[in-house]
Amino acid sequence: MSNDTDGRSQRERMLAGDPYIASDPELQRESRRAAVLCEQYNRTSVERPDERQRILRELCASVGPPFFCDYGSQIRIGARTFANFNLVALDVAPITIGEDVQISPNVQLLTPTHPIEPEPRRAKIEGAKPIAIGDNVWLGGGVIVCPGVTIGENTVVGAGSVVVRDLPANVVAVGNPARIVRRI
Repeated sequence: MSNDTDGRSQRERMLAGDPYIASDPELQRESRRAAVLCEQYNRTSVERPDERQRILRELCASVGPPFFCDYGSQIRIGARTFANFNLVALDVAPITIGEDVQISPNVQLLTPTHPIEPEPRRAKIEGAKPIAIGDNVWLGGGVIVCPGVTIGENTVVGAGSVVVRDLPANVVAVGNPARIVRRI
C-alpha cells in the first residue's frame, strides 16, 4: 500500500476526495476485482437470478445489466431503487442513491475529476467528488451527473441532460447544462 507524505494510503486519499495516484497498486487491484465482478454479472443469464444477485451483493447493490463501476464499495443504493440497462457508476468517491429512485438506461454517475494542468495529468494524479441523489428522483435516459453534484428528493432530470450543479428538491431540470424549467 503506497502512502503519501501524510501517512494516508492512496485509497484513503481518494475516498477523502483529495488528490491521489490512480495507478496505485492497491487501487489497481480493487479496480480489477470490480471489473471481474462486473464482467461476471454482465455475462450471467437473467435466467440465473440467484447467481446475479450473489455477484451484485459481492460488488455493491442491485442494478440492471450491464452495469459498470470502478470499485463498487463506494456505492450505496436505497430500497426499491431501480436502475435500467447500461448504468455507469464511477465510484472513485462515494455515490449515494436514495430510496425509490428511477434510473433510466445509459445513465452515467461520474465522480472522478482530473487536473487541467498537463503535468499532474501525466503523473496520473486524479481527484473525485461525491454524488448524492435524493429519494424518489427520476433520471431520464442518458443523463450524466458530474462530480460533486447533489440532486434533491422528488426531482426529475430530463433525458440527455448533463447535471453540473446541485439541483434542489421538487424540480424538473433539462438540458446541457441542466436548468430548472419548473417546480413540482
